[in-house]
Amino acid sequence: MIVLDNSDIKINNKKRIIKLLSKERELTKLDISRKLDISVPTVTTIVGELKEEGIVEEAGMATSTGGRKPVIIRFLPDSRYSIGIDLGRNYVRAILTNLDSKIIEDKSKELDVITESEVLSIMKSLIEDLINSMTNIENKLLGIGFSLPGTVNEKELTLEVATNFRLKNISFKEIYSYFKLPIFLENEANSGALAESRLGVARDLKNLIYVSITEGIGGGILLNNDMYRGRDRRAGEIGHMCIAKNGRQCNCGRSGCWETYASSRALIKDYNENTKDKVKKIDELVQRFISGEDTASNVIEEYIENLVEGIENLIFIFNPDYIVIGGDISKHSNIFSSKLSSKIFECNEFYKKDDVKILFSGLQDDSNILGAALMPILNSFGF
Repeated sequence: MIVLDNSDIKINNKKRIIKLLSKERELTKLDISRKLDISVPTVTTIVGELKEEGIVEEAGMATSTGGRKPVIIRFLPDSRYSIGIDLGRNYVRAILTNLDSKIIEDKSKELDVITESEVLSIMKSLIEDLINSMTNIENKLLGIGFSLPGTVNEKELTLEVATNFRLKNISFKEIYSYFKLPIFLENEANSGALAESRLGVARDLKNLIYVSITEGIGGGILLNNDMYRGRDRRAGEIGHMCIAKNGRQCNCGRSGCWETYASSRALIKDYNENTKDKVKKIDELVQRFISGEDTASNVIEEYIENLVEGIENLIFIFNPDYIVIGGDISKHSNIFSSKLSSKIFECNEFYKKDDVKILFSGLQDDSNILGAALMPILNSFGF
C-alpha cells in the first residue's frame, strides 16, 4: 500500500488536470471536476496556479445551463518546451518541441570523428543553437532528453557502451553542469518505443516490442504499458541474439548476432559486396529493387529472411500483441510489410497472422528523437 500525503495528492491532481487539458484542449472547471472526480474548489485552486504559470488561460465563456456562464480553460502547448538529442552513426540531431511534441526547431551536425569530446562538443553547440533560436525560452525549458545507441546509466548520467560506435563510459555531467537543466538518458530503441506508444502507431497499446533498425538493432519492450529495462537497464539488446552459430563477426565480440544480418548496415554491406555500383543509403537500394534490378531483389529477399528469423524469436519469447518496426526501413513498409507477415506466420504452428500484428513506424526517422524530447515532459507532467 502506498500512503500519499496532501502534497503528493495535489501534485498528482495537478498532473491529471494538465494531462486532461492537453487532450481535450478546452474545458470548464466543472467539466474537469466531473471527468476526474476532483472537487470544484480543488480544481479552481490548481487551475489558478496553472494560469499563473502560463500553462493555461481563460478563453471566454461556455454556454450556460442555468446561472452564470462558466469560464472555459484552454491548454497552452507553447507554454513549455523540451529538447531532444539523437546520436546517430554520422551525426548528432537536436530538436526543440512544445508540449504537443510538435517540432519547433530542428538542427543537426555531421560527425567527422566519433570521439567523446567531439560528440559532447557538438551536442553542446546544438543545444545552445536551440536555446538561442527563441527569446526568453530559458525559463520555459523542462529539460534535455538524449536518445543514445547503447546501454546507459541514467543515475550516473553515462553512456556505458555503444559497440557499433566504439564508445565507452561517456559522462553527460558536463552538459548538466553547463546548462543547469534536468537531463535524461535513454537507449535509442527505448526512446523510439516511448514515442511510438505515446504519439505513433502504437498509441495506447499495452504489449509491444519496438524494433529499431539502424546501424545495429535495438529493442524497446513495453509490457502492460511499462517499459521493461531489466535489472541494470540493459534489456532490449535484441540485435545481439545469435541467429547463426559461428556466423558473421559482430562488433560486440561475438559471432552470428542478428544485427550482422538484419541491420541497415548489414543490408547495405550485403548489396555492395554483390555489385560494382555501390550504394550508401537504404533509399537507393530500395529504388533499385523497385526498378527490378536482380541484385537488389536477391539481397532484399535474403535480408527479409534474416529479419524474420529474429522477429519470430521475439514473438515466441514475449508473446506480444504488436511488433513495431522503426528506423531506416520503416519508411519502406510498402516493400517489407506484406513479405514479413507472410513469412513470419507461414510455417508457424503456434501463432496465426492475427495473433501478432506487425506494424511499421509512422514517425519513421523521428521516433527516437521525439522519444528523447518526451522524457522531460513526462517527468514534469506525466502525459
